[in-house]
Amino acid sequence: MARPPGIDVHAHFFPESFIRLVEEAGAPFGAGIDRGNPKGPVIMFGASRTAPLEPRFIDLDLRLRSMNRQGVGVQALSLTVPMVYWADGPTGARLSAAFNDAASAAHVAYPDRFVGCAMLPMQDPPRALEELDRAAGLPGIRGVYMGTNVGGRELSDPEFLPIFERATALRLPVLLHPLRVVGAERLQPFYLGNLLGNPFDTAIAAAHLVFGGVLDRLPKLEVCLPHAGGALPYLHGRLRHGQRVRPEAQKRAKKPFSSYLRRFTYDIISHDPGALRYLVATVGADRVMLGTDFCFDMGYDRPRAVIESKAAGLNRKDQDRVVRDNAARLLRLR
Repeated sequence: MARPPGIDVHAHFFPESFIRLVEEAGAPFGAGIDRGNPKGPVIMFGASRTAPLEPRFIDLDLRLRSMNRQGVGVQALSLTVPMVYWADGPTGARLSAAFNDAASAAHVAYPDRFVGCAMLPMQDPPRALEELDRAAGLPGIRGVYMGTNVGGRELSDPEFLPIFERATALRLPVLLHPLRVVGAERLQPFYLGNLLGNPFDTAIAAAHLVFGGVLDRLPKLEVCLPHAGGALPYLHGRLRHGQRVRPEAQKRAKKPFSSYLRRFTYDIISHDPGALRYLVATVGADRVMLGTDFCFDMGYDRPRAVIESKAAGLNRKDQDRVVRDNAARLLRLR
């Protein structure tokens, strides 16, 4: 019997309308588009540049062909670095709306293949709330996408709490992605900003949500951590111990740190089946979901082979949970 197609919760999308708006409105903020690379447009922001955005990031038909090869039935479309926090509030709101409208249009065109995760101008919380309410009414918007920090501000900042409250009320999970990672000046060589900066920034954001009391304030808030939770699942013992012995970590979190691990969901992108096996053993197969990081070279091209590998140690029922069932529940696809 054929296995059901998977749901990819970590799939990046750069619609042409968003790229054009960066091109038109980005200059006052040091951003723009370089269209001179034959591999695809490059987003420039400050002194940084994205990799060339190959056609699959932009073209839905090319994307669908890749999904079919991967055994992926549905992608949850999300923006990624540089997101929109580099702009001022009004421009960030326009950029967010451009992405959200395009993600919704992809769902309308292919309702069984795409849903969207709304981008918000978090640098301007009132505008972020306005765009959240607007985007939530668009066809196919099933989540909210946020950076692990907002221009260096932590997600536990009280100004962001109303946004988390509204996302919870709307039943929209919050999916995180690292950007502007901690210690970036030491991580320039060897691509370490991605290899180490990303997983540690994810863990830092999660720790702020726990120790800052956000998860206790909002018991129904769903937060998904990328890259198999980054460093978080492997350092929770240290965090738990620190909470026991250090008063700085005892101010707001009401429970032992490790008890919050199952408050998060996680994608599978660890690049080690033993790490995936440990993650499932630690948080449960019902909290882990397929993700590819489409279509970056740091992602998975054959995600189902990872989940179904002997080294991952998942039985058939747990494989189906990770491939599809958990994401279907989280994104309300049933």
